[in-house]
Amino acid sequence: MKRIRVGNSFEASAVVMGCMRIDGAKENADKIINTALELGIDYFDHADIYGGGECEEIFGDFLSSNNSIRDKITVQTKCSIRNGFFDYSKEHIINSVNNSLRRLKTDYIDVLLLHRPDTLMEPEEVAEAFSELESAGKVKHFGVSNHNPMQIELLKTAVKQPLIINQLQLSIPESGMITSGLNVNMKNDESFMHDGSVLEYSRIKNITIQAWSPFQQGFFKGTFLGDNEKFPELNKKLEELAEKYGAEPISIASAWILRHPANIQLISGSMNTERIKSICKGADILLSREEWYAIYRAAGFRLP
Repeated sequence: MKRIRVGNSFEASAVVMGCMRIDGAKENADKIINTALELGIDYFDHADIYGGGECEEIFGDFLSSNNSIRDKITVQTKCSIRNGFFDYSKEHIINSVNNSLRRLKTDYIDVLLLHRPDTLMEPEEVAEAFSELESAGKVKHFGVSNHNPMQIELLKTAVKQPLIINQLQLSIPESGMITSGLNVNMKNDESFMHDGSVLEYSRIKNITIQAWSPFQQGFFKGTFLGDNEKFPELNKKLEELAEKYGAEPISIASAWILRHPANIQLISGSMNTERIKSICKGADILLSREEWYAIYRAAGFRLP
């Protein structure tokens, strides 16, 4: 398993096990988690809203039965999404962490992310929450999710802790942060910058990008893999390279993200152990520059 330096702070597996759907596989949860561990995954992503908290509870049950692994893994969770609004208040952040700690049956969270930007955010209030949680030993590291560079800079006007992670949607078809950087000084649709150079900004600031929905098209619109009439050329190219490397197409899609020198982490949300194995295999495949661009172009993108 490829390992990366996360936010220039600690080492972890390049593939992260996303636990958003573990409540739908709770009878096999131990097997799924153990499979991930055997494959070299030592990073587990949660959020307070996943399964209404049940996903954290299921993982907490595993931790309580396997105490010896706690210090060998990274447990990450997120907060701020509430019913119909976002909440960066000090009270909510601290309450959310305390509830996550209880559900996860652990004394500390390795990484806390702010899940979605709150336009009513007061950086000083977030800073107070972070400092209190850090001083109490409840959270070791902090980051964000779905934030643009200026939102991060705004937080940093008050927050003292390094923001080491930004979790962002990224897949082959949903690679706007890459596409805009390839179409600089062009007047075409691809040059439109939605994210404020977040890819380049993250590399400059040592912020690790975690790619969520790495095998999806659009916002939870289903996978682009397999018999998908919208991406015939892409799937043909993935199958061709899968045969070359003795892997599965999803392995190549995984390798495509992990090939980028930004040292991106890939969040695998699958609860299928065979699929997890195929995704992890991609971490050990190093695509050539020519192959990487061939996959990109097969998704329908044009190079200027």
